[in-house]
Amino acid sequence: MKKRALITGINGMDGSHLADLLLEKDYEVFGLERRISFRERVNTGHLVGKINFLSGDLTDQNSLLRALSDSEPHEVYNLAAQSFVGESWNTPSLTSNVTGMGVLRMLEAIREYKKPVKFYQASTSEMFGKAVECPASESTPFYPRSPYGVSKLYGHWITKNYRESYDMFNCSGICFNHESERRGLQFVTRKITDGVARIASGLSDHITLGNLDAKRDWGYAVDYVEAIWLMLQQDNPDDFVIATGECYSVEDFLEKSFLCVGISDWKKYVKQDPRFMRPAEVDVLIGDYSKAKNTLGWEPTTTFDQLVTRMVECDMNRLKER
Repeated sequence: MKKRALITGINGMDGSHLADLLLEKDYEVFGLERRISFRERVNTGHLVGKINFLSGDLTDQNSLLRALSDSEPHEVYNLAAQSFVGESWNTPSLTSNVTGMGVLRMLEAIREYKKPVKFYQASTSEMFGKAVECPASESTPFYPRSPYGVSKLYGHWITKNYRESYDMFNCSGICFNHESERRGLQFVTRKITDGVARIASGLSDHITLGNLDAKRDWGYAVDYVEAIWLMLQQDNPDDFVIATGECYSVEDFLEKSFLCVGISDWKKYVKQDPRFMRPAEVDVLIGDYSKAKNTLGWEPTTTFDQLVTRMVECDMNRLKER
């Protein structure tokens, strides 16, 4: 009998990459998507006919119960969220309702479902925020600096609480920044690679960004969904930091991206705008993935340079095809 998996946030970067991985492992995959007038399947067009799309929403617990009943999953991967950090200051109530309380609704739905289900919660390095130690591990205290980070922290702790209260197989992956060719255009990394491709193609003359000094631990999403899957294959549930252990600034990302198209004097193409500055900035985030390495046997396989190069080349090819 095939394993069955339900993925929320199927149309996002992580959801689509995870679906690819699970199909390779011969799963029957169900993807939960919100019912909207226009389907955004930029990342999942290739999955039509290969997976089962279900309608549901983290703000509606009955829809989650129906999705569980329809899919009868062995594993649930909760990747859905209002995931754009900058937007969380503009819509803090929505972010809290979806990104925080949505986790509780899914856990309650699984509990009412009354069948064994392994649950994965997508936690985030943004929960560390103003990190009190660097690199951060599973034992590092949290200090979130955005409504998004605070909402994710609630989701993280309620996942742990239900694991301990109801003996549920719940795992959280504290994933540090990870990117791919499928990253949304509003996120800084894809904004950079798309902007560089447009400049190199003569379609634009600059990129407008916020803070260039912020430093992040950037990995490749394809590597990270492998770690996510491995967590639910263990005998006992636990939480893991997923990271590369290396740190680069937004300026480093810019420099590497422009070098991919042969531009070394890149600063004249970049403008800064206070509108893109966070009210409370997170200066540095870097993770210690030792536990994942020792317990899951997982390590990142894609370097920072390879990640940036793949993203720039993908955006260049996309513009050529158009």
